[in-house]
Amino acid sequence: MKVAVVILNWNGKQLLKQFLPTMIKYTGNDAQIYVADNASTDDSVGFIKDNYPQVKIVQNKENGGFAKGYNDALQHIDADIYALVNSDIEVTENWIPPIIEEFKVSENTAVIQPKILDFKNKKAFEYAGAGGGFIDFFGYPYCRGRIFNALENDTRQYNDTTDIFWASGACFFIRAQVYQHQEGFDEQYFAHQEEIDLCWRIQNENYDIKYVGASNVYHVGGATLNEANPKKTVLNFRNSLLSIVKNVPKRYFLLVILVRLLLDGIAGVKFLFELKPKHTWAILMAHFSFYYHIPDMLRKRRKILHKRTRYFHCKSIVWQHYVLGRNKFDQIS
Repeated sequence: MKVAVVILNWNGKQLLKQFLPTMIKYTGNDAQIYVADNASTDDSVGFIKDNYPQVKIVQNKENGGFAKGYNDALQHIDADIYALVNSDIEVTENWIPPIIEEFKVSENTAVIQPKILDFKNKKAFEYAGAGGGFIDFFGYPYCRGRIFNALENDTRQYNDTTDIFWASGACFFIRAQVYQHQEGFDEQYFAHQEEIDLCWRIQNENYDIKYVGASNVYHVGGATLNEANPKKTVLNFRNSLLSIVKNVPKRYFLLVILVRLLLDGIAGVKFLFELKPKHTWAILMAHFSFYYHIPDMLRKRRKILHKRTRYFHCKSIVWQHYVLGRNKFDQIS
C-alpha cells in the first residue's frame, strides 16, 4: 500500500521545527511525508525546503481551514492511504505498520485512528481522540479515555483493536478511494468535528471505523485554537448541530434536534454561572450560524443513504457524566 503522511500547516514553523525530525525518523520508508501549507506567512515553506528536502510540499492558495485545506491538498497527492496528521503530533517508533496491517486484513475498514496520548502528560490520554471516539443519542462526542474534560491515565486499558464511531482528525488514516468518493471533509465546517461528520457519512455506507492501540502518538492540542478561545466554542457547538441535521436517521431527527438545542441553552447558562459570558455568546453565535446553514445541510442530507440507524453508544453522555458522575468510559452504560 502506498501511504502519504500529510501534515496540514498554517504559520506553524515552530511546530514543524519541533516535530518534523521525529516524524521523519519514525516514518522512514513506510510513507512519503507531505506538508500541505495553507498560505502561511511565517516562512514555513522556506524552512522545509532549506532543511528537509525529502519532505514534499503542496501549497494551497488560501487558508481554507482544516476541511478545505486537506480537500485542496489531497487532489495533488497520489496514495492508497492518506495519513492526515496535525503539525503538533509527535509520532513514535513503529506507528504506521500496525495500522497498515489492519487495513490489509480488514477490507471493509475505511478509517483508522491510533492511540492519542497527551504530549504534555504522556501518561494520560489526550482530549482530541484518546482511545477512539463515540457519540451519544443527542450527538455529543466523547472517547474511550475522555468524557468531556475528564481524562483517563493510560494503563494499557485501550491497547486493543476495535470498532469505534469516529476517528480523531489529529491523526486520521483513511483509504484515498473512500475519501474521494465522499468528496472529503465538508468545507462549511471550516474546522472542528468535520472528521465526525465524515466518519458518520462513511458508516452510512456500511464501512467500518477502527482504533488500533498498537500505534501510539502524542498530541499537544490547542495549537491553533485553545479551549479558552470562544471561536472554538462556536465551531464545536455549530458543527455538532450540522452533523446531526445531515446524518441522524429520520425517525430520531426532530427529537434529537429539539433536545440538543435545549441542552445547548443549558450549557450557555452554565457558562454564565462560571463567569464565562464570552462562551455563552459563542453558543448564541453558533446557533445563529447553524440556522443559516440548515438549508444547505438538508440538501446534503438528501444525498446520504442512512443505512445504519444505530449510531449512538449511550443515550445521554450528559446525564451519565454530569448527573451520575461517571468519568471513565467503562462506567458508561
